[in-house]
Amino acid sequence: MADVPMYVTSEYSSSERRITPSWSIAQLKTKMEPITGIPPSSQRITLKTLTNETIPVEAADEENTYLQSYPLAPYAEFQIIDLRPPSARPNFNATGVEKYVMPEEEYEKKTDSVLAWKKAQKLGRFDPNAPSHEQAKIAAFAREVEERGIEVGKRCRVGQDDTRRGVIRYVGEVKEIPGSIGAWVGVHLDEPVGKNDGSIGGTRFWGEESQLKHGVFVRPDRVEVGDFPVVDDLEDMEEI
Repeated sequence: MADVPMYVTSEYSSSERRITPSWSIAQLKTKMEPITGIPPSSQRITLKTLTNETIPVEAADEENTYLQSYPLAPYAEFQIIDLRPPSARPNFNATGVEKYVMPEEEYEKKTDSVLAWKKAQKLGRFDPNAPSHEQAKIAAFAREVEERGIEVGKRCRVGQDDTRRGVIRYVGEVKEIPGSIGAWVGVHLDEPVGKNDGSIGGTRFWGEESQLKHGVFVRPDRVEVGDFPVVDDLEDMEEI
């Protein structure tokens, strides 16, 4: 079977990749590690179709369960969730090293780049049908926002993790995240276990500059709106 162009998203990255249906789930997880920074043993993968259906990609025998058994489709999405506790996850914002960014004009002139290959293969935004695929993605994210009742000011929980409760502070596009389209949800977490202080790439979406990382941007499907008060670490202690 031919490779399928799909989106791969995680808390740390968002990109377009070509997926081979003959890969096993175990192979997919191994290939996702250098892309997402998440070890295979700590990955939970879901397939999100263009019709907004979410399908767990898991099996008792992941070495011998192949992706061709799942409904892969061009520009559907693999979501890679990090199962590690927040304290064990890397903080990519604390490297202390200024990132080099090649000027866009220089990159477009290169003939051995991914961009040049996409142009030749008519992939991504160079695909004549790409606008319709992108509009479907944008519409799917918008539906998630509406169906989940996601609004600025509401309390929520991120990734079904009670250590990551907080307040929704932003809903909308975040052009500072490379390769992303559609809505993101910015959450100010109660505890400083996030990835930023409410700003990305020099653009501030809420709050003020801080060394504490209370901010995180996630896709709408990872946000659960509800009665999630601030966790009191002392509430379960017995009186003495």
